[in-house]
Amino acid sequence: MASNSKKASIFIIFMACLCTKALSQCEDQTNNPCNNKSKALPFKLIGIAAILVTSIIGVCIPLLTRSIPALSPDRSLFVIVKAFASGIILATGFMHVLPDSFDMLRSPCLDGNPWQRFPFTGFVAMLSAVFTLMVNSMATSMCTRTNNVVADEDVEPRDQEIPLAVINDGGMHLHGHHHGPKGTLGQQLLRYRVVAMVLELGIVAHSIVIGLGVGASNDVCTIKPLVAALCFHQMFEGMGLGGCILQAEYKTLKKTVMIFFFSVTTPFGIVLGILLSKSYKENSPGALIAVGVLNASSAGLLIYMALVDLLAADFMGPKLQGSIKLQMKSYAAVLLGAGGMSLMAKWA
Repeated sequence: MASNSKKASIFIIFMACLCTKALSQCEDQTNNPCNNKSKALPFKLIGIAAILVTSIIGVCIPLLTRSIPALSPDRSLFVIVKAFASGIILATGFMHVLPDSFDMLRSPCLDGNPWQRFPFTGFVAMLSAVFTLMVNSMATSMCTRTNNVVADEDVEPRDQEIPLAVINDGGMHLHGHHHGPKGTLGQQLLRYRVVAMVLELGIVAHSIVIGLGVGASNDVCTIKPLVAALCFHQMFEGMGLGGCILQAEYKTLKKTVMIFFFSVTTPFGIVLGILLSKSYKENSPGALIAVGVLNASSAGLLIYMALVDLLAADFMGPKLQGSIKLQMKSYAAVLLGAGGMSLMAKWA
């Protein structure tokens, strides 16, 4: 009897220690020797500048290479580079954003019911993918309808019904010419524009979350490698977005706005994290749920965009379907981009 009581006491003490350890992980890790707010701040400021510069470089590379004939959108090399960038975006969703959401929404800092019993990350990512499809479909329909209405208003009635014909009447030749609607955009160009806008939305959403985490953290041991990894991450992700912006053929002002928002979101997130570092606790239930749901939403959007709007659209298109050799090169580029970004998940 005494032996059973002793075993029960040992078990209770052991469970109490585990509960204390789990609860301590949910508090601010003040006992971590790497936590040093004064030493972490310079690395954050360096990270803001470095990530801003690499983001601008990455998104501008496809736009600046437009003058190079080999990298024009109708060339094979551009298709291969775009496949590489699409692989990076795909790996960002699967290997970076989605696992973070799983960790957050299944954290021991959250109540077991319902967070440990229902796969919220997969559910939210699924809804996000369906919502992205809905936005893509509706935005394309609205843009097409608006463009057709504007084109019809710009066309004079006499230009719409004149047939193409040549009438020979006693040496007199009358040529009728049909003038198509002015200012109409091709269906493919409309798709490129919708894809570019939706892709930027997903990238901006998860970039703010990444920056917020870096800014709120005071762990010097993780900030240094994380900033380096984020620089490469933003550069390669920017290349993918820049290729989409290039194909969308936006005017200079809209290109500048899209480049600006992509480049400043992660640095803005870091600044926001620094300002909120006293009140923002990354292991608090509210922060875990909010950031976890946002990460799951971003992951669903990025995975859908990479697979459906970027990879499937190109690989099922006439250019790649007409060349098995080009398909194999593009597949290799996808695997290279996805593999490289997956390796970076070790540090990011």
